[in-house]
Amino acid sequence: MKHLQTKYPHLVLLLLTCCLLSCKKSGADKPEVVVPSIKVTGASQARGTTESVMHVQFSLNKTTTVPVSVDYTLQDGTAVSGKDYVAASGTVTIPENKTMADVSITIKGDPTNTRGTNLTFKIALSNPKNCTIGVSSADATIITEDGTNLTTDNSGYTTPIAYPGYKLLWSDEFSGNKVDETAWNFEIGNGDNGWGNHELEYYTNSPKNVFVSNGNLIIEARKEAISGFNYSSARMTTQNKKAFTFGRIDIRAKLPVAQGMWPALWMLGSNISTVSWPACGEIDIMELIGTDPKTTHSTLHWGASIQSHASKGAAYTLSSGDFSQQFHVFSAVWVKDSIRFLVDDQLYLTVSKTDVGTANYPFNDPQFFIFNVAVGGDWPGPPDNSTSFPQRMFVDYVRVFQ
Repeated sequence: MKHLQTKYPHLVLLLLTCCLLSCKKSGADKPEVVVPSIKVTGASQARGTTESVMHVQFSLNKTTTVPVSVDYTLQDGTAVSGKDYVAASGTVTIPENKTMADVSITIKGDPTNTRGTNLTFKIALSNPKNCTIGVSSADATIITEDGTNLTTDNSGYTTPIAYPGYKLLWSDEFSGNKVDETAWNFEIGNGDNGWGNHELEYYTNSPKNVFVSNGNLIIEARKEAISGFNYSSARMTTQNKKAFTFGRIDIRAKLPVAQGMWPALWMLGSNISTVSWPACGEIDIMELIGTDPKTTHSTLHWGASIQSHASKGAAYTLSSGDFSQQFHVFSAVWVKDSIRFLVDDQLYLTVSKTDVGTANYPFNDPQFFIFNVAVGGDWPGPPDNSTSFPQRMFVDYVRVFQ
């Protein structure tokens, strides 16, 4: 080389340059080390009466040629280990050229199947190997909001099972474990123009929204996305199954009272399909608007057409408390040509044929029941930030005496 350098300096320089370029190219051809990122995804599992399994997914954003692993541990939240789930920790390994793995977590059963607020705990990641941590924790949810067992304080006003001069014609004491569909129908959807009131809910027949528990019918309104609407609830009728003319009607109920809520216990004329509303007549035994939680309303509606619609009603206001705190009994004493309305046996409204004037008086003909909890609408307005969900109406019984 020394001889070459002396005699051919330019040739030596060329050889050195080629060697350097060759070394750089050799280094560039080495494969880059791919370091993927791992994350854990939140999971949910409905709680049953016995143990069940929740599957939690771990995933990589890209494959790699070596196995990767990460440690995980479960951390209590509103769900408590030992009571709601089985405590666990360990290592999750994802093999080379794979992007996913899952871990099974045991969820404790609840033999009573109690309905309540969903419970959460956390899955936390640490100690990654051959990877980095992208999402270091996620919430796991134990769904308890669909339980079939729900109790409520039964205190409040009550009425007898018999009255002098009356016979019990029909009642529903809601003492079974499901709605009696020989008596009740479920209306589905949002109706025409929000049932004519711009209501915001979608009515279902799901046990999420209507069920029987501990001697009560429960209609539950939820904040959830369903069929293009943001709320769900239920609307039940006895149309074509149970209709009545005259008698004493008692309905014992506890009501939701939040902003935007509109519970109602009411009746419509059985001939609505032929004469339409309001010609069929409407008997509102009870309505409550959430902005006024201590006041309920009773109203009669009539008229040959919507343009000639007329009504008469009155409000009943509690002296203390509100209608969500205890049960109250909403009654209509219905005879030919007049109806009297009572709350806890206190008379506060009478409407007679004289009040209807020259218009057709539709209240001497059969009517069927409607029980529902509306969300929003022209009268109550929409829910706001003060409105918590779910909202529930409890009905202890409906009784018709004649």
